[in-house]
Amino acid sequence: MTVWNYTVSLATVNVVATDIADSTTADDLEAYRSEVQQFLEANTVVDPSIDDSRKYFMNLADAGLGGTVYDKRFGGAGLTKKHDRVFREEAGRFPFMGSEFIISHGMCLPVLNDFGTDEQKERFMPDCIAGRTMWCQMFSEPGAGSDVASLQTKAERDGDEWIINGQKVWTTLAHMSDYGVLIARTNPEAVKHAGISMFIVPMNAPGVEIRPIHQIDGGRHFNEVFFSDLRIPADHLLGEVNNGWNQATAMLMYERVAIGTVGSGKINQPVFKMLKAAAGANGQLEDPIVRQQMMEIYSMETTKALMALRTRAEMKAGKAPGPAGSLGKLFGSKIHWRMRDVMMNMRGPASMAWDPDAPGGEDLSRYTLNSFQSSIAGGTDEIQKNIIGDRVLGLPRDISVDRGVPFKDLKTGTQRSD
Repeated sequence: MTVWNYTVSLATVNVVATDIADSTTADDLEAYRSEVQQFLEANTVVDPSIDDSRKYFMNLADAGLGGTVYDKRFGGAGLTKKHDRVFREEAGRFPFMGSEFIISHGMCLPVLNDFGTDEQKERFMPDCIAGRTMWCQMFSEPGAGSDVASLQTKAERDGDEWIINGQKVWTTLAHMSDYGVLIARTNPEAVKHAGISMFIVPMNAPGVEIRPIHQIDGGRHFNEVFFSDLRIPADHLLGEVNNGWNQATAMLMYERVAIGTVGSGKINQPVFKMLKAAAGANGQLEDPIVRQQMMEIYSMETTKALMALRTRAEMKAGKAPGPAGSLGKLFGSKIHWRMRDVMMNMRGPASMAWDPDAPGGEDLSRYTLNSFQSSIAGGTDEIQKNIIGDRVLGLPRDISVDRGVPFKDLKTGTQRSD
């Protein structure tokens, strides 16, 4: 589950790709920078629609700039991580064109690249990179949220097909997606982390039902997805059978890095800028309390941006995304919690309810309402703290009462054993 108003550029997504033999010179990078600038000047617009975004990514691919470090064979540009850094630096100076593609490009695309067969990569990656297809992630279930390994959606092999039955929830953009990456239980005899596999699911296939979830701000970004005897080809298995948990963990690391390193091409303070504009409109810029609150946000965002730059630098050095990505994700949530308090103090009831005749009021109110999801989407704050404590700080793990127990014997989620 991921819903986020901030985004990362398509150039950032392949964070573990191996650099090609690098003979890139400074002149090469400056020529590339100029090419990127010219493209962005000609193809970016403020407040893009989904059609604008699709056109942008198609043009990006046609120009040989899409999927910077992905192999040309799979629709990428086949360039180096140095080029990736240049692209991100320049893209950060222009309106971002793909907020609805962050799951496609920041999560599904690197997982396809890491675990897909060459045939899968050739079939799916070019259209994903070019924005011709949109992808979603289907992990969470009604009885498997923070503990995703308790999932009960099952996939059973039947000749040349897999039959899938179950339910997912909180699936972002399922109603707009062409494909989804799904994890399902393929061996209930194994312990809960071991008997899971990952699949590519066409979202328009018979047996897939998508039901929108109505949000507090009136939007419909999340969905429930039901699978009733869904049949997909056997070659839609992504990666190894019963190794889906390891693959899902990798995808979650990509997710948290994508969220936690948003805008990592430069030091930026988007929430501060939004609050500053709101304070100016309210005549509060000279209020010492408001100024102190805004500088607190400024400092927090600057710190988060520096953390993001460090994470990206580590990846450029060849390190795969790891649990440290939870630091940026958690800190981003803290920023939004603080922003909401500041906004409510500044604007009172108008921070959550807007006057239809007041220009800009709706956007600010929706932003405040949507801030609640930052501590849930992409993994709750509590889960991020557990990951940081366990895998970053090396603190003792929580007691596990289900270790070594076959999944079919567990009382977990909505499942009850006899």
